[in-house]
Amino acid sequence: MASIRKQYAAYQDLKRLRTMRPDDIAFEDIEVFMGKLVRIAAFDLAQDKIESFSAFRFLYERLLGAWARPWLPGAFCGAAALPQIRPDKRKTLLHSISEAAATAPGWSDREPSFYPEFIEKEAA
Repeated sequence: MASIRKQYAAYQDLKRLRTMRPDDIAFEDIEVFMGKLVRIAAFDLAQDKIESFSAFRFLYERLLGAWARPWLPGAFCGAAALPQIRPDKRKTLLHSISEAAATAPGWSDREPSFYPEFIEKEAA
């Protein structure tokens, strides 16, 4: 129960983050946005449930939306490098982000989606 309360408190800023869309060229809004995003990301990474950048990206694309994709590598690396993350976990997390993801020249703004494959039921 206490962990649910902690997550609820940590995720309070998600509502505000969804309305913030910092300019990807200017630096005016970056401090507040990235500060809040890194803090929430650090909370999630410290829970030891997210094992890689791919898992982090999957979650945060759904929490914030496709528009947040360019900000996710920086937030992930910033959060993963914090001293609140165990050193062995920090190493694993930071090694999980590919050079391509860290240096991507552009990101799709298509919202994430999932279409499961239809599986035929076997005759019993």
